[in-house]
Amino acid sequence: MSLNSSQLISLADKYEIPSFCDADPSQFLRWYPVSQTADVECCSFIAAMLAFGNRKQFIPKIQSIMEMADKTSGSITKWLLAGSPNFPCGEKKFYRFYSYDDMRCLFSELAEILKEAGSLGESLKGKAFPCLQPGAQSSATPSSGDTPQRPNLAQILSDSFPKSAIVPKGKTSANKRIHMFLRWMVRQNSPVDLGLWNWYPKSELLIPLDIHVMQEGIKLGLLPENATATKKTAIMLTQQMNKVFPGDPARADFALFGLGVDEN
Repeated sequence: MSLNSSQLISLADKYEIPSFCDADPSQFLRWYPVSQTADVECCSFIAAMLAFGNRKQFIPKIQSIMEMADKTSGSITKWLLAGSPNFPCGEKKFYRFYSYDDMRCLFSELAEILKEAGSLGESLKGKAFPCLQPGAQSSATPSSGDTPQRPNLAQILSDSFPKSAIVPKGKTSANKRIHMFLRWMVRQNSPVDLGLWNWYPKSELLIPLDIHVMQEGIKLGLLPENATATKKTAIMLTQQMNKVFPGDPARADFALFGLGVDEN
C-alpha cells in the first residue's frame, strides 16, 4: 500500500471531527465544562487509563464512575477528595484484570495530587517546568528553547502514580493510554482534543500506538513488518508522521485510525 501526504492529511481532516468522540473514550473529555479544568483532567485521565479492550465494555465502566461521582459528590474532584465514597473495595475485578482495590489506589493517588497541586495539570507542569514556578530564578519557558532538554512528560506522568497498577510504568513499551491522554490535553485547535496544557509543545507528543495504528503503519511501509508495540516503534512512526504533519505528528493518529475504518 502507498499513500501520499495529501491523502493522509485528507484522512485526518475526515476523521478529526466532533462526531469522532461519539463512540470513542474522548467523549469523556466533555463530561464537564472546560472551565472546570481539574474535573476535566481527572475525568479524562481515568477514562484514558480504562480505554483498552472492547469499547462496548470499557465505556460503560468509565461512565459508571463519573455518574457515581456526580451523584455522590457533585463532581469527580470532590468525589476523589472525599475518598471515593460508595465505590466498592476488594479484589473482585472491576474491569479486565484490574480490581476495585486497583481502582481505589488510582483514585487515592489522584486525590493526593489534587491536595498538593490543585489539579493534575498544575502538578505535571511544576515537575516538567520548575522554572515556571513562583520564585524560580530561570527565565526559560516551555517554548523558549532555553531548557537543556525537553522533559519527558509521559514519564513524569507515569512516575506520579507509583502505586497504581493501572497506570503504565514501562520505560520501553509504547504506553498508548498515556500518550492518548497527553494528546487530548496538549493538542489545541482540535474538535476532538482539548488542548488545555498550552505549556507543553504538541511537537513533543508521541503517536498513541495501539495495534491498529501499528498495523496501518506497517501496511504503509512506515514501520518494519516485525514491528512491536514499543516506545522505539512509537518514536519511529512519530518521526515519519512529522514529515506529513510538521510540528503536530500526533494528528496522524486520526489519519491512521481513519485508514483502518475506510479499509473495513
